Amino acid sequence: MNEKNISNNDEVMDNEAVEKLTEDIIASLKTVYDPEIPVDIYELGLIYRVDLDDNSHVNIDMTLTAPGCPVAGEMPKWVEDAVSNVIGVSGATVTMVFDPPWDMAMMSEEAKVALNMI
Repeated sequence: MNEKNISNNDEVMDNEAVEKLTEDIIASLKTVYDPEIPVDIYELGLIYRVDLDDNSHVNIDMTLTAPGCPVAGEMPKWVEDAVSNVIGVSGATVTMVFDPPWDMAMMSEEAKVALNMI
């Protein structure tokens, strides 16, 4: 899986601070699991975009393994809550997207190993 790009349009934050915040945001995303698959949403490849704005608000585009996922209404809130709790983040907004559709090729090697797919 390609590393997700977390961008910050605020030039006030230095690279070291953005890098630390990026690590913390990714760590928080890795605490959210799809209840039907024992792998976190980040390693599953469900996170398509993470953007940090000038006010340290995080905007996230994510998808689900299937549009009819039973937790489709709940998972965005789980993600918003996890990321909003990161020190230095003022809040988070999740947008559900289904283009491109998720498929197993989007999973990280770690996820594939966890699911015995390698």
